[in-house]
Amino acid sequence: MSAATTARPEKAPGPLRHRDFRLLWAGESVSQCGSAATRVLLPLIAVNALGAGAFTMGLLNAVAWLPWLLIGLPVGAWTDRMRRRPVMIVCNTVSAALMFSLAAAAWLDALTTNQLLVVSLLLGTADVFFRAAYSAYLPTLLPAEQLADGNARLQTSESAADVVAPGVGGALAQAGSAAVGFLADGLSFLVSAVLLARIRTPEIRPGAGERVPGQKALAREIRDGVAFLTRDPFLRTILVCDAAMNLFLAGAQSLAIVFLSRTVGADGTLIGVLIALAGLGGVLGAVLSPRLARRVGTARAVLLCAFGAGPFGLLIPLTGNGAGLLVFLVGEFFLMAGIVAGNVVIVSFRQAYCPPEMLGRVSSGIRFVMYGTVPVGSLLGGTLGAAVGNRDALWILYAGNALCALLLLKGPLRSLRDLPVPVADAPGQAMGMIQAPHTAPPGDLGR
Repeated sequence: MSAATTARPEKAPGPLRHRDFRLLWAGESVSQCGSAATRVLLPLIAVNALGAGAFTMGLLNAVAWLPWLLIGLPVGAWTDRMRRRPVMIVCNTVSAALMFSLAAAAWLDALTTNQLLVVSLLLGTADVFFRAAYSAYLPTLLPAEQLADGNARLQTSESAADVVAPGVGGALAQAGSAAVGFLADGLSFLVSAVLLARIRTPEIRPGAGERVPGQKALAREIRDGVAFLTRDPFLRTILVCDAAMNLFLAGAQSLAIVFLSRTVGADGTLIGVLIALAGLGGVLGAVLSPRLARRVGTARAVLLCAFGAGPFGLLIPLTGNGAGLLVFLVGEFFLMAGIVAGNVVIVSFRQAYCPPEMLGRVSSGIRFVMYGTVPVGSLLGGTLGAAVGNRDALWILYAGNALCALLLLKGPLRSLRDLPVPVADAPGQAMGMIQAPHTAPPGDLGR
């Protein structure tokens, strides 16, 4: 037997071997820490300092996601026409300026609910552009076989930020140091922009020589992306389920801070600690997701995450003060674990499955539907909270979220072990689709 036949194959290098991926990962990790702190700080300031009620909290969450309904589809087509990295740098820079405006207003004791609403709307607009570019950018830095691991690392960082930063945000709100928190978040956006600017991998403008500028061409490109999405049974089934879950979860999340603060009676520091500890569930989900997909199959992993996580949300309305706060922690921990693990598998599948030249449009089409339900759900949560009380509203919303998993049984996932992945039949031939029985598909995570 020759040495060639006895030698073990070399293990493929991981994504951290790539300098430019490390820069992207580091920048997003820093930015996510700042944003995770602000996600706790901002609503606590609205509730405790500005006297916001359940409906106002729902409105505040709604305006942050409203841009997805207004511009989500055309932004996907626009980002398919341009290089993604400059778009991401501009979005981070604009977001930093907006956070600095909140820091200045808080420092001068001039912060108002109206300013929070306007800044949330503008931050949401920048986020639409960033996510559309970001979701299609990772394949520029990593080969297809490393995308799943890259996704998992990015999601792990985001989940780790949800563990470390919320406690800081809650403590800052309790101490009346909103300006410091907003300033730190603004600086985190700037750090991310600087690290993105240092990436060296060349990026070719997508389809620059194939597209004809103009509104008709843009409309046609949007239609093409929507048609690809609506005709495909895998993408369509997952999207319908995710959008419905987002509707109920957005309503529940819009009430979480006001529920813990006013109904349960927890202070800002304790709320931040609870949310941080619950974020460990997201870390666990991100770490275990690739292993889960390889062990049970990607299609089964999606079903397991959806059906396994939803019922834990029903523990959250049972939360009480003192030891009763552990109920919130357990429910939120396992709910987050399932959501994050399923997200890694689903978005990884989408990244590998969609044609590269349509990825921005398809990704934005998906986010248009998914995130478009968030403002509706947030207003639903705020309205329910004002009408029946925060606790009863949470019962309704988490029950609805758990039932949404049944929508996955309407499509082809229920009979498969794995979701399909693309494969070239032979050099020079078109790309086909096969079932990969023992591997998790590569993919990409949005912000």
